[in-house]
Amino acid sequence: MRKILLGILLFFFLAPPLRAQDYGDAVVIGTIGDASTLIPMLATDAASHEVAGLIFNGLVKYDPYLNLVGDLAQDYEISLDGRTITFHLRRGVKWHDGVEFTAEDVMFGFKLITDPHTPTAYAGDFLEVDRAEVVDRYTFRVHYRRPFAPALSSWGNLVVLPKHLLEGKDLTRTDFGRHPVGTGPFRFKEWRSQEKIVLEANPDYFAGRPYLNWIVFRVIPDPATMFMELKAGGLDWMNLTPLQYARETNSPAFRARFRKYKYLAFSYTYLGYNLRHPLFRDRRVRQALSYAIDKQEIVDGVLFGLGVPATGPYKPDTYWYNPNVRRYPYDPQKARELLAEAGWRDTDGDGVLDKKGRPFEFTILTNQGNLSRLLAAQIIQRRLSQIGIRVHIRTVEWTAFIHDFIDKRRFEAVILGWTTGPEPDLYDVWHSSKIKPPGLNFISYANPEVDRLLEEGRRTFDRRKRKEIYDRFQEILAEDQPYTFLYVPMALPCIHKRFRGIKPAPIGISYNLERWWVPKGAQKYLVP
Repeated sequence: MRKILLGILLFFFLAPPLRAQDYGDAVVIGTIGDASTLIPMLATDAASHEVAGLIFNGLVKYDPYLNLVGDLAQDYEISLDGRTITFHLRRGVKWHDGVEFTAEDVMFGFKLITDPHTPTAYAGDFLEVDRAEVVDRYTFRVHYRRPFAPALSSWGNLVVLPKHLLEGKDLTRTDFGRHPVGTGPFRFKEWRSQEKIVLEANPDYFAGRPYLNWIVFRVIPDPATMFMELKAGGLDWMNLTPLQYARETNSPAFRARFRKYKYLAFSYTYLGYNLRHPLFRDRRVRQALSYAIDKQEIVDGVLFGLGVPATGPYKPDTYWYNPNVRRYPYDPQKARELLAEAGWRDTDGDGVLDKKGRPFEFTILTNQGNLSRLLAAQIIQRRLSQIGIRVHIRTVEWTAFIHDFIDKRRFEAVILGWTTGPEPDLYDVWHSSKIKPPGLNFISYANPEVDRLLEEGRRTFDRRKRKEIYDRFQEILAEDQPYTFLYVPMALPCIHKRFRGIKPAPIGISYNLERWWVPKGAQKYLVP
């Protein structure tokens, strides 16, 4: 016993002291696209949500291990029938202008997102609510008409907005989207369009002041230029392209300054077809295109093996993934047979399929700054030319791409990606009620059985039964091929080694950005 006590004493006297985290510095993040708006319920693009997620909180959030936990809600209760949720809000939380956050703000945001005049893609989840009530200043309760499985997860940061600033105003006509006021760990400081967005630490954040003073998002549409900026010290963090990860970041000098991470992303990339366009209305044509595209070639050649072929909207290492759906291995002969069945033949011998005098020719649209998507488009272009289809490729700056083409349904085919998550409900992307703008079903996919399954999946709490529903949903998508599901990429973030506190988890690495810190001697920025 005396030896044990002596060992404990020696540990405390001789072990180096634990280092306290230092405040200060900035992290400068490279992004290929500018945000469109910093109001979460109006934003439909990942760039906007990435920034807004640091400014706003929700009532709940996902923890590092993908479990739902309280955020602005300190805790919550769900009734036995699953139709009522009572949120007990944290006391003393302040908006960035110093006004206290209360249940009235939640009610205000709820009314706003369910207002038919609010151009939001996310109203559906909240239209399931039969009645909402402010029980008292710190208690908010919602009653659902019927059981709704995604109910709890829907109360993230889409709906909480400051009533005292926005009441009586048209959300689309205020400057709030460019000068937001939230409750999050960072508050808005500056936005120079197509250049940068600067956030500063919120000293009154309820979970404690962030260690970093600033977060700076620098807009650099070209990934090669962005990589040069990273190496030159103009950036601290960027998502590497597969080529950069595999071939350009392995030198001793680079490894001495930066740390690379790799994990299967909660996302997938797809070739989506405008189903209102005459070329893509026939399911046999879409199936033929999928047979004509070599997905493994794209994974190997574009991603350098840093990803896996996609078969549907769920990534392979999740519970909801169905491994038994119809597959489309590379088979150009099968593609030609399906196209012939659909009436597409080369009747004039020019090497391009035609039907009733119309050649099979279309344009793939994708966004600037994503080299993997551009290279995938080029491989698809080459493979489709081999079966008699002429493809053009056009890239567009991100904000214009979303507002002028996707939102207005002005495209023939697009290469894009969706960010997914732990919740399997995909109603907002695939239900036919979401075809009309600003709905996210911009390819105009409509299938009555899919509609029914998506509705049923939202009413089912039993995990096994829910799995059966979404398995069938994936089987139908695999048959219909409204998308050619291309690949699930690896996330490849690269971050300067001076940052401490990064703890990779199943949710990724940025979930605890407010806890990242830099030792005083390594700090770089006195101003953002």
